[in-house]
Amino acid sequence: MVDFAHFTDLASRNIGGSVVITNDEFFVEKENLIKPEAPVSCKGQSGNRGGIYDGWETRRRRTAGHDWVVIRLGVPGVVHGVVVDTAFFRGNYPDRISVQACALDGYPAPEDLADAEWVDIVPETPCEGDSENAYPVHDRTRFTHVRLCIHPDGGVARLRVHGEAVRDPLDFSGLSWDLAALDNGGRVIEQSDGFFNPASNVITPGTARTTKDGWETKRRRDDGHDWLTVCLAAPGHIHQAIVDTSRYIGNAPDSCALLACDASTDDLNDPTAWWTLVARQRLQPDQVHRFHTETQKQATHVRLNIFPDGGLSRLRLLGYCSDSGALERGIRWINMLPEAQLRTLLSQLDISAPQVEKFVGARPFTTLSDAEALLDQTTTAALRARLGITHVDSDARG
Repeated sequence: MVDFAHFTDLASRNIGGSVVITNDEFFVEKENLIKPEAPVSCKGQSGNRGGIYDGWETRRRRTAGHDWVVIRLGVPGVVHGVVVDTAFFRGNYPDRISVQACALDGYPAPEDLADAEWVDIVPETPCEGDSENAYPVHDRTRFTHVRLCIHPDGGVARLRVHGEAVRDPLDFSGLSWDLAALDNGGRVIEQSDGFFNPASNVITPGTARTTKDGWETKRRRDDGHDWLTVCLAAPGHIHQAIVDTSRYIGNAPDSCALLACDASTDDLNDPTAWWTLVARQRLQPDQVHRFHTETQKQATHVRLNIFPDGGLSRLRLLGYCSDSGALERGIRWINMLPEAQLRTLLSQLDISAPQVEKFVGARPFTTLSDAEALLDQTTTAALRARLGITHVDSDARG
């Protein structure tokens, strides 16, 4: 549909998005905005307050101003584009929309958001009815909340906030975690086929409730096989792969294999750059399979091959960041924090005000060494601890 549509919907309830507050939901409630499924027609249905729609709808405004709703992203991240879907709203859609964003970590209450530093990521722009209105976003700051404003009033079926998950590095410090998970920053970048359901479903949170929650390909009538490629949330070492065929009883693959590649040193398009992570293994229907891996190589991408076709519920790749992965994740997070949030963070680490300003003004950093050059030994250690970096090889520091 649009250039940014392949990025994760950070607002989706599937990955923990929630609707915090709105100024009005007289006709239809705000929670419909973040449903993962496509909106459906409710034509002919009516309630005590009027026609029923699969979306959010405010009353007709008779005063100056506009209506708004605030959504907490399921995962903080960088927004690449917003889709305001007005499906089935034909005579009651907004004339214009705008979108703001802010960054407040932790679990702020609705009243805390009133004092947040909101920035425009989509200026006031015309909106069409019964359409997927797509708006690119060019600000590469990490945000936690978005506010959709509709001018002056009306109805919206869905709000999609497409972007890259950027979690706090401290969330993973010292832990084994799922390097493929969508809500940790993993992405499915290629698939051979997604006729019934897209491959990106296999890295979503939770377990599959039905086969519609997984990845399923059409039936092959040749000698080939289906596959998907995951870009890991960070370069790392994988010690266990979980291939889950739950819910797939008559359409599970016969077998699978996993390959890995380090794109920081090799070409993903070079077949010889891929090594075996899990040799071909037989799969059972409706079963969680756990495969232990022995490789010590760093991986940035994993390819799952299924033979010959079929469906999977989930793929989990459990492991830990490599030294270079931890550094890459930490520097990326620093570069994407809003200035005010970064100043607060540095002040909490007892970094002097002049150092803070110099540090903020020097972004973006390429390596940890670039950032540390602006700090003394004590504050360098404090920064590393905040980034969850407990060990850094001299080569990895760049």
